[in-house]
Amino acid sequence: MFVASTSVDILKLNLLVSSTFAPSDQRQRVDIGALAAVCLAGFAFSANYTNHAPMSGTLREAFHFDQASAGLLTTGIFLTHFLMQIPGGRLADRFGPARVMPVALVWIALGNLAVAGAGSYWHLLFWKVFTGLGTGVCFTAGARYTVSSFEGPGLHLAQGFYGGSALLGSGFVIFAVPQLLEALGWRGAFICCASVALLALVVWKLFATPPARTHTPPGLGGLLTDRQLWVLGMVQMSSFGLVIVVGSWITTLLRTNFDMPLKLAGLVGSVVLLLGILSRPTGGWLLNHLPVKSLLRGALLLSALACLSLALANSVAVISIAIVTLGIGCGLPYAALFNRAAALFPGRAGAAMGLVNMIGITMILAGAPAMGLVADLTGQFRVSFLALAAFALLTAVATTALRES
Repeated sequence: MFVASTSVDILKLNLLVSSTFAPSDQRQRVDIGALAAVCLAGFAFSANYTNHAPMSGTLREAFHFDQASAGLLTTGIFLTHFLMQIPGGRLADRFGPARVMPVALVWIALGNLAVAGAGSYWHLLFWKVFTGLGTGVCFTAGARYTVSSFEGPGLHLAQGFYGGSALLGSGFVIFAVPQLLEALGWRGAFICCASVALLALVVWKLFATPPARTHTPPGLGGLLTDRQLWVLGMVQMSSFGLVIVVGSWITTLLRTNFDMPLKLAGLVGSVVLLLGILSRPTGGWLLNHLPVKSLLRGALLLSALACLSLALANSVAVISIAIVTLGIGCGLPYAALFNRAAALFPGRAGAAMGLVNMIGITMILAGAPAMGLVADLTGQFRVSFLALAAFALLTAVATTALRES
């Protein structure tokens, strides 16, 4: 069921891309197939960001750990995902993303199979950490592949579609895993995630054509100290990092605060991430029509308002509106961030995009377990959402340091 649903999603995406890019020759048709392949890869690796979250209660019962430890499962995968951003980007720059992606997908499949065989909490944590090595390389390889395969206004849309597929994967599993959990148990759910990675590998080998390399990657001098990249990374913290932290706990919030059944909570909670399949390409389209600072600030203000609403919500209706607002606000900046990073350092585009994402992931490393700890201490999530709203506002102010072109 999981694989079939994935195939349908990718088919829909391919049809949407086909209408957007209006192929007129063989090269353009190949580009559409390649984009479909990179989007399925994005779906497959990002499913691992949150596939454990809807199973938190079941896993806690099986292995007897608290909510803070459950948050560490998210921290574990994102720790190695974080550490592999620049190395993964360097691998994609040096050897080409078409070669790097298959190895990373196999790594992810092996990690999920190992998680399915776990016998303790520490086994779960170790294999989530292991899987993060593969997801880190996959992300940078996919982003590098996209900037190498498209150009002009179409690049913003292509990067948006790739980014949208990554949020689609991490959001879809919040909805799908509760269904799989009931039918197959938690071990079977992880095996399904492994099968999706292997499906993505097959599609990649069939449709992903190696892009022409136009630059020889030099050293990292200047990249690590570039202020523009660090501001972009801060925006990534307040968009991707923020939405993953919220996505990791939104199901628990809905269940504990509103007594919502697990399946319904998973469905409602998945919206915060699933909206990225629309808002990230939309952000790419808007980038061709709005100044980058205006786009980023507007998105950050939406995210801040959504977090404030989540902190103060006292009804399912209010929290649902806040979830939709957050999904839009956190998705819009994606194409602007990574295409800007690649343009700043074209010879080291993979590493530059990896640095931006690495900075963004620090929000997840600290935020996911912190929200669990605060929930254990206070019994609610209000303080955490107020802090996230304040950080999004601070980031909006920091964007004044960005150049418009």
